[in-house]
Amino acid sequence: MRQLLILAGLFISSLTVAAEPLTIDVHRDANCGCCKAWISHLQDNGFSVIDHVETDMSAVKQRLGVPPRLASCHTGVINGQFVEGHVPAADILKLRQQPNLLGAAVPGMPTGSPGMESGNVRDAYQVIGLDKQGAEQVISEYPAN
Repeated sequence: MRQLLILAGLFISSLTVAAEPLTIDVHRDANCGCCKAWISHLQDNGFSVIDHVETDMSAVKQRLGVPPRLASCHTGVINGQFVEGHVPAADILKLRQQPNLLGAAVPGMPTGSPGMESGNVRDAYQVIGLDKQGAEQVISEYPAN
């Protein structure tokens, strides 16, 4: 009976750990509406967001190693990896499984990406991972509709 109680306790504690939200720091300009919409997307998908309003986003991106070619409007950080632009929550989870990557980005501000929704319109876009040698790889692709 004691072993059964111990196993039940371990199972319950593992469920509690799994239910804890992932925390992401988001750096954004105070006047950006799409940044707030992306934060809402993250929260709707179980992330806990620490919101940092910045006065110099270029300096933040440079400090975090975001190349200008991958830049967008806001920059997140999770587990030391950058999340640049309108990256879907599911792709942030994929990024966490790839510690060889410095981060992931959705360059620009494609219509239909999280935080840039516009009815049923979506531009084609890619989520691009950046490795420690500066090489890019496609993590996900989203077609236009």
